[in-house]
Amino acid sequence: MPSIHILVAMTRERIIGNKGRIPWSIPKDMQLFRQLTVGKTVLMGRETYQSIGQPLPERHNIVISGRLPQTKGINVCNNFAAGIALAQTFKQDIFCIGGAKIYREALNIAQSLHISWVEEDVAGDCVFPEYDLNAWTETERRPFSGFVHCTYIRKNKKNPVIVVTGQ
Repeated sequence: MPSIHILVAMTRERIIGNKGRIPWSIPKDMQLFRQLTVGKTVLMGRETYQSIGQPLPERHNIVISGRLPQTKGINVCNNFAAGIALAQTFKQDIFCIGGAKIYREALNIAQSLHISWVEEDVAGDCVFPEYDLNAWTETERRPFSGFVHCTYIRKNKKNPVIVVTGQ
């Protein structure tokens, strides 16, 4: 069974976006994102996909949307559970890459968090959902210019239950 990961860059205030865009420019973080996800499956919401503007190359792209048409280079699923089920058929690690609704769903089932803690204070209108960092164990910390990338694994290794809410 492929592992499910959350991959996010955010500020200490949990800001992840502003007006449909990432509110900072940190090329090294984008490079790290690519290194972690190439050859894997990425699962994202419609707004995240539209902000990227195209399928991410060298990855299976799954977009959760009830209204986006099937498009070359992406698989569209109506809900998170269907997206995870499809992702598992690719037999590759699954990276949930945003937005906030996808992260909220993924927090119920992910085995690991990969967080780039952005040092810059920025304004934003999109935040990462509230979560208990005490439920996770930090396994790696890598400092970079402008951010620190940390990896956390879930402390409770029981099989989590997928909780599906309306999209």
